[in-house]
Amino acid sequence: MTKKVTLSFPDDTIEEARRFAERDGLTLSAWMDQAAREKALREVFAAHAAAVQRAGFDLEAAALADEREVAMVDAAIFRAA
Repeated sequence: MTKKVTLSFPDDTIEEARRFAERDGLTLSAWMDQAAREKALREVFAAHAAAVQRAGFDLEAAALADEREVAMVDAAIFRAA
């Protein structure tokens, strides 16, 4: 569903948005929708990353440990063959 809303932006913001929309082959409305969605996703991902950090998870260390485990299993399977 689409709703029509009235928004106000400074002239320079609208002109820049129009240029980017034209460059991307989008209407101004479609470009603004995309920009708003991208901003919302960045906010969600940033909040998630902050929560993971506060919880003390070390995702990089876990990923490296997983890689080492896969390598050990591969070595065990393929050396035995």
